[in-house]
Amino acid sequence: MKTRPIACLLLLSLCACRPAPPPTERPPEPQAARATELRDAIQAPIDKAKAVEEAARKAADEQRAAIDAAEQQ
Repeated sequence: MKTRPIACLLLLSLCACRPAPPPTERPPEPQAARATELRDAIQAPIDKAKAVEEAARKAADEQRAAIDAAEQQ
């Protein structure tokens, strides 16, 4: 009869002893800030296209201005 209370106390004491949770894993640092070759290779044609688009707009505006000036004469 005395073994049952001792077994219960032993079981309760074992349940109270929980191991510490493992430390949370840190996410890896982003690599994109250091290795920009691929990003630059993708961005270069886009920047070039934007520059060409701006030049074409400017030429179109100058042509419209020349046409308007010719019409007024």
